Amino acid sequence: MIKLSRIKVAVLMLILLLSLTGCGKSADGKTHLTFQIWDVYQRPGMQAMCDAYTAQHPDVEIEVQATSWSEYWTKLEASAESNTMPDIFWMHTNQLLYYADFGMLADVTDLYDDVEPDYYEKHFSEISRSNASGSDGHLYGVPKDKDNGLLVYNKEMFDAAGVSYPTEEWTWEDLADASQKIYDKTGKYGFMAYNDDQLGYWCFVYQAGGHILTADRTQAGYTNPGSVKGMEFYVNMQKEDWCPDQTYFTETAPGTAFFSEAGAMYLEGNWNLPQLMENYPEMRGKWDLAKLPKCADPIEDSESLDQDGRATMSNGLCYSTSARGKNREAALDVIKFFGTEEAQRIQGENGAAIPAYIGCEETWRAAFDSYDEKLDLDVIFDQFDYAVQAVYNSASPKWKSQVIDELTRIYSGNQDLMAGLENMERIVNTETAKKLEK
Repeated sequence: MIKLSRIKVAVLMLILLLSLTGCGKSADGKTHLTFQIWDVYQRPGMQAMCDAYTAQHPDVEIEVQATSWSEYWTKLEASAESNTMPDIFWMHTNQLLYYADFGMLADVTDLYDDVEPDYYEKHFSEISRSNASGSDGHLYGVPKDKDNGLLVYNKEMFDAAGVSYPTEEWTWEDLADASQKIYDKTGKYGFMAYNDDQLGYWCFVYQAGGHILTADRTQAGYTNPGSVKGMEFYVNMQKEDWCPDQTYFTETAPGTAFFSEAGAMYLEGNWNLPQLMENYPEMRGKWDLAKLPKCADPIEDSESLDQDGRATMSNGLCYSTSARGKNREAALDVIKFFGTEEAQRIQGENGAAIPAYIGCEETWRAAFDSYDEKLDLDVIFDQFDYAVQAVYNSASPKWKSQVIDELTRIYSGNQDLMAGLENMERIVNTETAKKLEK
């Protein structure tokens, strides 16, 4: 039998004690934290915030780890099961309820009570707070950013077709009319309607007075009259010669088609604009932004929003940490800083995203100051006035892919639109009911 000296035993006991207490201190006496994100383009902004925190807390160092979207969630779920989650990580609305309801995320509802009792209400919009809220109404993340979708259009194609640029009063009919004229004159596609929810049919459903989920998020609304109206217009656009069918988009992303000048219009999220300006310098000055066209005659019902035919979807991430992480207290202090005006301004000025912190939104414009050609960024900020929160509930991870699959069958002609909408509604209701029963 191997005998250990008293000193070795004491050292081993100390190591064991440190591992159990989870002090997180390394050999250099510092606390090293990991911060996981899924967007490499936002890494500089996230690192700048981390550096600002370390400048105030030299004993804490934060490593920003960027990975792909799909790999991110695979790794996060695996680490959650083994209780080895990153110290700090982004949380998306599609997944937040899943992780929060299983007790995996730290409750940060009272995080700012020593600063302001109503900190969240004062500094973040209702949508931003809701994006970070669990089923119990508690907050499981500090709001990070906010966004919306907008119409991107090619000015040269409009000029070549003799069509006026999109205006604030543009309707669906104007969109279709311009698309046809551009196609007839240039042979290029007009509006490219692709199979997407947040940057696709959701917008048109809410513009028409419909809804995807009821206000309490327990029932789907795909067969609601306004929803049917919006879906009919959006889906049927691919039957026009000026709109590619979905087979086209399986090989060419709408953004790629637009910036290769194969089409004149598509919906884009503001979060992609800085990298688009950077990646396509030859296109600067050729394209601009406009508000989404509105529905001229929306249908009203008990669940529809008073949008006056206007709607764009708004989503937002939050900063979260594990409920049982070994560096939980240190991580909480970091994300508390991330929710301050100072940190949110750093995020905006680095072009990472539009800050969720009210009053810091305009800092995001700084990301475009280096470009000679300016985009009409005002439309993004104006659209927040009638933005609709991106659709999700606790069962979203289960039903979203199934709904997309059903919509794909509709697009391919293998499913009637109304029958498909009924199936989509049943899918959402079934998965939601299963989740609520647990």
